[in-house]
Amino acid sequence: MALHGFDEAHKKWLTHHLSLRSGERKGRLERGHAHGEILFARSIWWELRGSLEHLHPEFEIEDWRGRPWFADFAFLPPGGYQKLLIEVKSFSSHARDMDRFKFSGSCNREIYVQAIGYRLISIPYDDIERKPELIISLLRLYLNQFQPNAQSISRSLLIEKEVMRFALVLGKPVKPIDISKHLTINYRTTLRHIRELVSKGKLRPVISGKGTKVLGYEITPTARIDVNMH
Repeated sequence: MALHGFDEAHKKWLTHHLSLRSGERKGRLERGHAHGEILFARSIWWELRGSLEHLHPEFEIEDWRGRPWFADFAFLPPGGYQKLLIEVKSFSSHARDMDRFKFSGSCNREIYVQAIGYRLISIPYDDIERKPELIISLLRLYLNQFQPNAQSISRSLLIEKEVMRFALVLGKPVKPIDISKHLTINYRTTLRHIRELVSKGKLRPVISGKGTKVLGYEITPTARIDVNMH
């Protein structure tokens, strides 16, 4: 796939994401999306996908300590069944900046982000520069594993499973608006899936003390056991 159109598409894409941010989050994107990340977007992702759609630069996640961490990229197509974090790593800077404490934190962070539903892969900068065809082939192989699931399992079932997993990880009554943002689906679709899960006995509403307002939804005890087993 030719690189035709990348520069213009990349400029629009970056401008769009900058417009959504302010303060430190915007500063992080301005500083963090640099040569290595642009090279990955150009030589790997654009060649592979022909688009930057659903790719998010300098994607912020809170780690297990509540501290912000920025992945170089997040690929978040609609439906929530595929949430991929991508890190571009340079051997020289990685080796220079790493010590025992940072190494431990990096390993623990990898465990945590995968525990909350993301997949995390690291791409060596040297191979982006010298062996882009290899990285493209490996990424294509990696992404293809999601295609059969997306086709053979109904989208509704995938969404319901992700709603249950999200509610379990959150550890408190989950609100429809939070689910809608998490899965990047519209609010009415979210409400439809919540009603379906309530009818199946998997979610139940949490009512205010006066019994007049739904504060959110929680997993039923029976469904919690089922989610933990899977």
